[in-house]
Amino acid sequence: MQSQDVAQRPAPPSPTGLVVDVEQAEAALVEHYPRLVRLAYLVLPPRLGRSRRVLTAHALTQRALPRSRTPAPVIPAQSTGRDGDPGYALVRLQVLRTALEAGLPLTAKAWPKRSQLPPLLPHVWGLKLFPRSGGADELALDQRLSTLSGPARAVYALRGLERLTDDGVCKVLAEVGVADPEGAVLEADGIPAQYGLLDSPEFDPCSLQARPTDLMRRRQHLKAALAAGAALLVCGALLGLPGEGWGPDGAAAPPYARNPAAQAALDPSKLTRMPPAAWRSSARTDFSVWPARGDLTGDKALLRRALAVWARPGETVQVSVTPGTLSGGPAGPPQLLYAGTVDAARVVILYDGLRIARYAEPKDGTQGAALDFARVDGAGRAEAGAVVLSRSDGNVRYLTAPWVKKAAERDLMKPGSGAMDLTRTDGVTTPLASPALRSGPCTSWNVLQVTDGARTRLLTDLGELVPARLTTGRPGSPREVSGAAALRTWQPFACSLGTVRSAGVRSVNAWAFNEQPLPDASGSGAWVCTRAETWRGGGARVLAQFHTPGGAYGAAAAKAENVPACGERDPHVLAGVLWKSKAGDWYLLAAGGRETASIRATGGVNGAQRGSLLTVPAEQGAQAQLKGTLKDGRSLRGLR
Repeated sequence: MQSQDVAQRPAPPSPTGLVVDVEQAEAALVEHYPRLVRLAYLVLPPRLGRSRRVLTAHALTQRALPRSRTPAPVIPAQSTGRDGDPGYALVRLQVLRTALEAGLPLTAKAWPKRSQLPPLLPHVWGLKLFPRSGGADELALDQRLSTLSGPARAVYALRGLERLTDDGVCKVLAEVGVADPEGAVLEADGIPAQYGLLDSPEFDPCSLQARPTDLMRRRQHLKAALAAGAALLVCGALLGLPGEGWGPDGAAAPPYARNPAAQAALDPSKLTRMPPAAWRSSARTDFSVWPARGDLTGDKALLRRALAVWARPGETVQVSVTPGTLSGGPAGPPQLLYAGTVDAARVVILYDGLRIARYAEPKDGTQGAALDFARVDGAGRAEAGAVVLSRSDGNVRYLTAPWVKKAAERDLMKPGSGAMDLTRTDGVTTPLASPALRSGPCTSWNVLQVTDGARTRLLTDLGELVPARLTTGRPGSPREVSGAAALRTWQPFACSLGTVRSAGVRSVNAWAFNEQPLPDASGSGAWVCTRAETWRGGGARVLAQFHTPGGAYGAAAAKAENVPACGERDPHVLAGVLWKSKAGDWYLLAAGGRETASIRATGGVNGAQRGSLLTVPAEQGAQAQLKGTLKDGRSLRGLR
């Protein structure tokens, strides 16, 4: 069961018009404080540990008071003493909301909420506080609750502590911002209803035991802190001494260490520069044989700033990293691929054998500098065909590989419209429309077409430094998207590429694994599986889609992540979709690869058929589980 997102939002106006002031809310909080703390403790994620859960539960409850007169939605708690109390309803909603927020994972793209950080108050030094241990039943229940998502734990706690019905629980969860309250209720139904155990000392954060922290480790940490403070004072004195230095480093942060290897990596005169014709005789054809291009390759001040910002980006530098890519400085002098003026910025492209790094700064200074990283280890001739130089006004410019003889722009959704040639200057293309920057309906998907001798490849911008390679065909033996048939295969599924933006994608393959005659004799539908492989190896995304005649887009039938299906290791796939005929009849259509011997549907739709196709009459909204058998006897499960 997937965990639901919780959005921070103010409470809506009460339908009854009741208004709760701070005094009324405080009275309710003080009166029911033990129950509110117990509720927060049950909802908080068990991974915090019992001691931190105790302190966090108290902190969240104590911060539940409104700052001013606040409209309170009254959802009566069905228990004596709290029924109809708007003050209690308000503080309970705030406790639940912040407890669910505390369970959300921290991300690099958003500031953490206050509830996601360790509480400042209450705080205890030198002691661990945790509830008293219960019996075997309480321990078993605690372990079962730890397997639930935060909203599902909230369902269990509201049922057990507040005696709410499922409708009341859904209303409360909707008020605190849970996206799928009904799904949380279904998930909570998966564990036994032992609500009486919730009143045991095992779940009471107000009746606590105290133990000392690790005394030996505390002593070691104190010594380490004193040594670190002394070292910091010495380093500060040394860095403050006069010296020749490196000159202005622009937007880079102050240097924190100097050693020969670090100094060499920051020296622009030690950058690796490949001769223009090195790729013609090299045993490798990848980024390592790209020559240094651009009109600013001799600007040592710019190169010094780029290297310094890479090693230690300052607070004002906008840093972006593709998933699975390290953002630390280079281990040694990197290779220079490009340094030049692009539109309104100065751009430097560097390569260290594992990553591509792009540094960009405005022409009029270093304020607003940006640093982007992309992982490219293991790139071959096909993946090292181009790098994104800049994006602006909905367009993108590429720096193409030295072996690229021709570049063009093509709309993947219009395979018959041909390609429009792009002018290149020192490998830099003229701007072309970028699908990664577009918002609104998907009506086109422009890609970069590069020609290398007799081979033509398609590359698409997915919002990262290195465009993803597009292929088609059976997994294990994909082909370039160059012929008319391959272009027609991609046409209805081009917009599905938007689902893998900024995911570190290396290549996307589209495999038309079957065709299925439609039950109303209106033609045949095409089953296509798209698999997005990543540079880091893990995180591959699989999407099974179904396209009917006359439709502009394919319909997503199933999706999965980190599965071998539709890939080189396991090329088999099974998926199904509910389809409505023109006469209004509903059918379950399912298909597997050509090696599928039989398919069976159970659950909301029941039926079986030999071969790789299944057509069964169904009801609107029915849900079914698919199982298949391959010709060699192995079982096959449907994607969901």
